[in-house]
Amino acid sequence: MTVNTDDPHMLWRPSRERIQSSLLYQFMIQLSEQQNTLFHDYHQLHHWSITHSDIFWDQVWDFSDVIGHKGEPTCLTPPQSTLPAKETQWFPNATLNFAENLLKNWNRHAAADAIVFHCEGQKELQQRISWQQLYRQTSQLTQFLAAKGVKKGDVVAGYIPNIPQAIIAMLATSTLGAIWTSTSPDFGADSVVERFGQTKPKVLLTADGYFYNGKSHSSLDNITQMLAQLPSVEQLIVIPYTQVDIRELTASIPKTITLTLWQSALEPYEPTDIQFAPVPFNHPLYILYSSGTTGKPKCIVHSTGGLLLNHLKEHKLHCNTRNGDRIFYFTTCGWMMWNWLVSGLASGATIVLYDGSPFYPNASVLWDMAEQEQLSLFGTSAKYLEALEKQNYSPNQFHSLPHLQTLCSTGSVLAPEQFDYVYSHIKSDLQLASISGGTDICGCFAIGNPLSPVYKGECQSQALGMDVRVFNEQGQTELTQQGELVCCNSFPNQPIGFWNDPDGKRYHNAYWNTYPNTWHHGDFVALSSTGGMVFFGRSDAVLNPGGVRIGTAEVYRQVNPLHEITDSVVIGQNWKNDVRVVLFVQLADGYLLDDALKATIRQRIKHHCSPRHIPAVILPVTDIPRTKSGKLVELAVRNIVHNLPVTNIGALANPAALEEYKGRKELK
Repeated sequence: MTVNTDDPHMLWRPSRERIQSSLLYQFMIQLSEQQNTLFHDYHQLHHWSITHSDIFWDQVWDFSDVIGHKGEPTCLTPPQSTLPAKETQWFPNATLNFAENLLKNWNRHAAADAIVFHCEGQKELQQRISWQQLYRQTSQLTQFLAAKGVKKGDVVAGYIPNIPQAIIAMLATSTLGAIWTSTSPDFGADSVVERFGQTKPKVLLTADGYFYNGKSHSSLDNITQMLAQLPSVEQLIVIPYTQVDIRELTASIPKTITLTLWQSALEPYEPTDIQFAPVPFNHPLYILYSSGTTGKPKCIVHSTGGLLLNHLKEHKLHCNTRNGDRIFYFTTCGWMMWNWLVSGLASGATIVLYDGSPFYPNASVLWDMAEQEQLSLFGTSAKYLEALEKQNYSPNQFHSLPHLQTLCSTGSVLAPEQFDYVYSHIKSDLQLASISGGTDICGCFAIGNPLSPVYKGECQSQALGMDVRVFNEQGQTELTQQGELVCCNSFPNQPIGFWNDPDGKRYHNAYWNTYPNTWHHGDFVALSSTGGMVFFGRSDAVLNPGGVRIGTAEVYRQVNPLHEITDSVVIGQNWKNDVRVVLFVQLADGYLLDDALKATIRQRIKHHCSPRHIPAVILPVTDIPRTKSGKLVELAVRNIVHNLPVTNIGALANPAALEEYKGRKELK
């Protein structure tokens, strides 16, 4: 694809010095020498990486100094397979250990920070854990878990805040070849049981509570309710985090469960050299969960080698993460970005954790931390950046951020206005990487890279090694129009499958059933003339008035920047043998949805989009339903409006919000 470098929407271009000092540039030079092929830019490299994907992933292994036995061949496709992309096995003869690769730098940087922890309003809980301390505590907990009978293939679960103990427990679990799964403590008991009840953990790690928005919240009642419905749990490890009295918990849990406090689990064991259990490349590492807003959560099983190799690619090549860098993502243990962040240890980075509200006591809290910790990568959600802009907060007025090189945004579509906001109010010399992938692959299909410019409203590039395209409804490649995001080749971080899906039908139907031998991801996108991608929302939430497909993000881009609007959600309502667009708006304090504001909304949408985008109905609401990771739940709203059930409201951060959408007389 020809790249138009004179596009007026270009917001940032890396300097020659920055390009040539990047790890991706070094990778290109090495590859050029080995393959006798000259790569001039990212787009050339990407094309080569998908036409020679076996060589590419083999080189990522070597470039990243993966510890393990690589074996031959790099990939194996069953000769009789009718679905080679789906059924290709990567590194079929390799063995490795995930924790060993994350801890490989411990001796070289023993005294340096491996993990830094900040907690909302609790300075006394701040921690700095050195690489040596991380290794030693992992050794101790590994011995404890082994003594409790944890072995390869067992499941260890965390119902836990974003605290260092979660990382240590994950490392100890994977050291033994066991499987880690986690969710955050803001999930209610029923939602946790819907997840852990399927995966049947032997050990549950939890904290007594968590902090959010200036308050301490106890988890004890939820833990008691959960354990009564999780008969697989034999061992409970409790971390005294908020220091509530746990005697009632001790008395109420089933007699079949042994309760041990965190420190009591470590103290009996002297730190020793860790014996990392080697496992096959495709051995289960993590179980992640879909949001489950329209059905029971899918239990997505990810492989040890696939996740490690892809995260090394994304950290090193796409985000330029090096030894000693300090990286942060605002996340909980219930979102895949936690798993992504933790993998930064494999690149020698210091992981910075934050637990609590990103706006308590004020909007500066994360930027205070970014300046103090000299972050090189700051990761967040598009909704957070939008909220900062709504508050008229400019981090660059109050903070010096000379070390910050990359800002990543995901979770929802990053509107063009937020691109402008980042460069005007955070930092002008910055790689803004709007990234998109998901829990399904625990990684990215569209991602940033340190070689290419950033254009307003666009993800910089398709991920290396992934043949990401846009298909129309007939399954044909679409170069100029909006369509479905697909991936036409195999990649190592494809999920192994779903838990308790022995014949693989649910897995096949989720991703491989729409287009032959092609991963269908469910995002509505378009390629841009720059070589990047533009996202328009989830394809299952696409509006379809008069048979014209409209991405919901197109509407949000026009509505949400209005100062009168705090948030919005748009759906298509079945109406008189067609579909009409219905927009719900959450108003900012002091504003009413009068005729003038409705006219402004409609005129703005008509001018910037088209007459077909104009909502037929605009209604006020006091809250917009979102998942606990901040994603809009358009399907749940659509179901409510059509009097259909929403089967798993426990996945929502604010399930009570849905009540406001029921039986609206304006929609009858």
